[in-house]
This record gives sequence, structure tokens and C-alpha cells, in this order.
Amino acid sequence: MDINQIAQMAGVSRATVSRYFNEGYVSQEKRERIRAVVKATGYSPSQHAKSLRTGKSSTVGVIIPKINSASVSRMVAGMTPVFAERGYQVLLANTDNDAAREVSYLRLFEEKRQVDGIVLVATVFTDEHFEAMDKTNLPVVVLEQQLPGRSCVFQNDRDAMRDVTALVLRESSRPVYIGVLEEDLAAGRDRHLGFLDACADAGVEVPEHAQLVADFSVDAGYTAAERLLDEFPDTDAIVCATDSIAYGALTCLREYGRRVPEDVQVTGVGDGELSQIVTPTLTTVHHHYKTSGAEAARMLCDLLDGHDARRKVRMGYEVVTRNSTR
Repeated sequence: MDINQIAQMAGVSRATVSRYFNEGYVSQEKRERIRAVVKATGYSPSQHAKSLRTGKSSTVGVIIPKINSASVSRMVAGMTPVFAERGYQVLLANTDNDAAREVSYLRLFEEKRQVDGIVLVATVFTDEHFEAMDKTNLPVVVLEQQLPGRSCVFQNDRDAMRDVTALVLRESSRPVYIGVLEEDLAAGRDRHLGFLDACADAGVEVPEHAQLVADFSVDAGYTAAERLLDEFPDTDAIVCATDSIAYGALTCLREYGRRVPEDVQVTGVGDGELSQIVTPTLTTVHHHYKTSGAEAARMLCDLLDGHDARRKVRMGYEVVTRNSTR
């Protein structure tokens, strides 16, 4: 089937069928006749042909750092219904936290013209990132990092970590910290600064070697907690930059015979589903990841519609108190 046959069977012109599929004006009578033929034949217009004609793919690219991340999955869940409502399909590109692959996808989307715009969920930005974004003619929205002069949606990581640390310091005076790579300005640098802000406000000094860097995994949290407990056996709080790290710390404390929260308090960031079912349940920061994904999608759609939507959106947060703190 093609558009000419649809027109012939419906008794209308080819131009009328074209307007029907492109959401132009068609009288109700002719619209019903075309709809009946489409339903009877199962005809679907060629998306490839439409792309060649309009220069638009009706597809957006979403570059993500880790496909099995709880926070990333919530962001994607927020994006997809917004894009679907605005007529866009989503092409996911997973980088496994490889900055070079992020740059590669930015360049690939530009060169192949597979997408009309990009949402970049990035962790660490390099000069190559900025060069690729500057060279592309595609609109780009950055999610989870605050970048000057870029359209972006980001979390209030510093204040969130300061608040959850202040909660711990009401009952603890010998905290340690397990963070992530500081080149990650949001999860790494800002959360670490928030921890230090709260300690300074409480008059608590934390030795530099009581502040470790791990990766975003349970195993890394376990290993870092083990090192800290060996060197600082009297610690009474482990503040973690992510929930996954906190899960590892909880496991380590249990194996060391430390009671949580009676002996050692533990906190995370993210409020993943596991935070509600681990033992004890985890005090953490709830970031509105699904809402931030939806916000980034709307921002990109506005750019694609020709609106001057270059702006920054900082999301709110909630400290969720559970059984891992006193």
C-alpha cells in the first residue's frame, strides 16, 4: 500500500491523505473515510520517507551513564511519556560511565542525523564534551549537572547533603565520609562540600583520610567502609554519597558486629526502592529524578519547537528519615 492507493480507495485526493497523516485540515467526512481505509488495510506511513521529506526524524537521543542505575531509570521513566505525547520516539545510548563514549555518541548523533535533539545525562565533563556540544547543530539539554550557558536540569546536591549530614551530627561526633569522584561536580564535589559544610556548622573536624572516594557500587561501599572501620574503629556515623555505597557500608557494619544505628549511623542519597527494604531501612535524600527527567524532556521539546528555552532548573529534595539513623 502507498498513499496513492489509500487516496483512491477513500475517494479523496493524494493531497488530502497527506494532510491527514500530517495533522493538517481535513473535513470530518473525508477524515472518517480515510480512517476507515487505514483501519481496513493496516496502512502505516513510512517514517523514513517522512524524515527525508521534512528533515526531521521524530526521534530524540538520550545518552545515559548506566542503564541499571535506579536514579537513571527514574529519569528515563519521566522523559518517555513527555516525548511520546509530543510525538517523539526515544533512542537510548548507554555509556557505562565512559566519558569518551558519551562524546562519541554526541558526535555520532550529529553526523548521522539520527535524532532531532539530545538529552545528556552525564557525570564528568571534559573539554571534548564541550567541543562536541559546541559543534553540534542539535539542541542539547544536560540533565544532572549545572553548566554555565547550557540548558540544564540538576539537583540541589550540596544543600541536600548538608541537611542529611546535619541530621546525623545531632547524635554523632565522629563521622566519616564515602564519596565519589570529585570530577563529577554534582554527586562528587557538591555532595562532599555539603558534608563539609554540615561538619563545619557543627564544629566537627573530620581527618582528610577519613573521607574516601569510591565508585557507584555496593562492593565499593563495602570496601571503603572496611578501610574506614579498620583505621577509625570509634567512628559513629558513615555518610555516603549514594544509596548503593550505603548498602555496602551496612553490610560491612553487620559483619563487623556493629549495630545500626545504635553504634554507627548510616545515610545515603537517592532513595531507591531498596532503601525501604534493607535492614535497617536507610535514611537518605529523595531527589525527584522522575520529575527532573520530565522537566528535561519538556525543555528539549520546547527547543525543538523553536522556543528560546535555554534555562536552568534546580530541583527540590526531601530528607527521608528511616531506621539507619537515631
